Amino acid sequence: MEPRPLDEPATTQRLGLEYVVVPVGPGTMTDATMDRIHGILRQAGDAPVFVHCGSGSRVGGALLPYLMLDQGLEEEEAVDQAMRVGLRSAELLEWGLDYARRKSI
Repeated sequence: MEPRPLDEPATTQRLGLEYVVVPVGPGTMTDATMDRIHGILRQAGDAPVFVHCGSGSRVGGALLPYLMLDQGLEEEEAVDQAMRVGLRSAELLEWGLDYARRKSI
């Protein structure tokens, strides 16, 4: 697990949020990981969700399927939004887009 600058579990609990860790990195960019992330976001419904990583790149890639499949964004608009939150990795971009494309069929 990455070093944390603050006690994230305690902070999220204090704010009334549920703390969930889904590691994303080399070796974890699988359908199973994306299924878990997508399921968490869908289950939250309209409740607030705070998704983060050190750079925002993993967040952007992981949000693409939710933005496209659940929020109805077109691919270009979803990519723009993912880039605004920090997506910079071509590998993460392809992971998110590939998953969303396959699930939309």
